[in-house]
Order: sequence, then structure tokens, then C-alpha cells
Amino acid sequence: MRLLSIVALVALLALPALARADPPKPELSSTRCGLATGYNVLVDGGGVWLYREAGVPKEIFFHDGELSIDRQVQAVSAADAQRLRQLEDESRVLMPQVADLARETVGVTFDSLAAAVEAITGSKRKARRLDDFRKDTLAHVDRTLGTGRWDQDVFGEEFEARVEAAAESMASSIGRSVLWAVFTPGGAERIERRAEKMEAELEQQLEARIAALEARAETMCTQVATMRTLQDALDYRYDGKPLRLLEAAEPPARDDVARGDAIPVAANPD
Repeated sequence: MRLLSIVALVALLALPALARADPPKPELSSTRCGLATGYNVLVDGGGVWLYREAGVPKEIFFHDGELSIDRQVQAVSAADAQRLRQLEDESRVLMPQVADLARETVGVTFDSLAAAVEAITGSKRKARRLDDFRKDTLAHVDRTLGTGRWDQDVFGEEFEARVEAAAESMASSIGRSVLWAVFTPGGAERIERRAEKMEAELEQQLEARIAALEARAETMCTQVATMRTLQDALDYRYDGKPLRLLEAAEPPARDDVARGDAIPVAANPD
């Protein structure tokens, strides 16, 4: 049974339509804008929380112009209070946009994987077996980003795990189809023809959707830059130093998009 899974998974990754040397993929990392935060973030009706396990401060909270550091209310100027209100407003606008972007990313990821399954098996019914994985991943997005919570480590790892589980499950379930194709005269050629037929249409659809995703992400970079400007303008000092919610970060290389700090999407199901 393990052999069947390996054969099927290799076939998924080997399809010329879906596993070219340079498959299209959107660069949707949290560091895409050249900025990053070392905090997990929660934005809800009570305000904006930034929190982390290590480092100081461990928790920053602001709402309606008030600032709290590690659960101690801080004195801020009237100008800083207004900047904090603007930061809160920008956060409330940005978080739903990130959630929508993540949902669309889930769609692209699972559409790609479903196309690979259909190209191998010639069966839309088998490709629809991915629907439960898609729904589970979307539910995860709704439970996290959809509620205003960005836990960057957990979100990256859990998202990746769901996609990998879907690929492995489908590899196991279509193993018989792959072996049938390999050992039946003309079977492998039929898979190749199906893949080639789907390639042009799928590539065009994916690249258009990915371009739209990246354009939306680029727009959000402008909003993040505005938040950085507001942060840098704060007069408040923590232990004599400026308060850093956002820090400069190197944008990810194209090959690094699928790491834990990114939302992994690719035209192949790897």
C-alpha cells in the first residue's frame, strides 16, 4: 500500500501541466512588503492586541487612543492618542482583507490539486474528494484570520499540513488508477494527453488568478506602509526606545514562499 501512495504522489508531481520547472505562484508572504512583526495579532471589538511568548514587551494593547504595555496603562500625548486610533482603524480595515486573500489562496491551491487528480484519473468525481479538505482549510482560515487573529507560526504550519494531508490522501486513493495506467498499453499516454489538454487552459486561469492575488497584496502593502509611518511618528518611548510593532524585513525569495511565514500556493500540489 505504501508503494501505491509513492507511485501516485510521484505521478502527481511529474505532470508536465502542473509541475513545470518554474510553476506560477503568488508571493504572499507576511514579509512581502518589506515589513514584518514579531508578534501574534488579535483585532476585535475590544481593540488591538500584539503578543508573543518571548521578548519585551510581551504584550501591547491599544484601543480608542489608550495604550497598555504588559497590562500597564501608559501615559501618551494627545497626538499619540490620535495616531493609535488611526493604527487601530487601519488594523480593522486590513485584517478582513488578509482573510479574504487567504480564502482565495485556498481556492487556488485546491483547484490546482484537483486539476492534477483529474488529469491523472480522468475523473471529476475523484477530484471532488478534495472538497472536504478544502472546506476544512477554509474553516481554519475562518477560525483564525476570519476572527481577526493572526497567529503566524500556527497558521503557516497548519495550512501547510492541511495541503500535504490532502495530497497524500489523494495519492493513496488514486494509486490503483496510476498503476493501471502504467501497466495498461496506452494508459500513460492517455494521462499525458489529458495533462497536455488541460495545461494551456489551467495555466491561463491560474496565472490570471495569481496576478489578481498579488495585485491585492500589493495594495495592502500601501496600507502596511501607512501603519509603519504612524508607528514611527509615535512620541511614546518604551524604556527610552521607540515602540516597534512593525520592523523592516527582507522580502522572501521566490523559492521561499512556501515556508512557515508565508501562505503557500503553487500550480503543482507539492
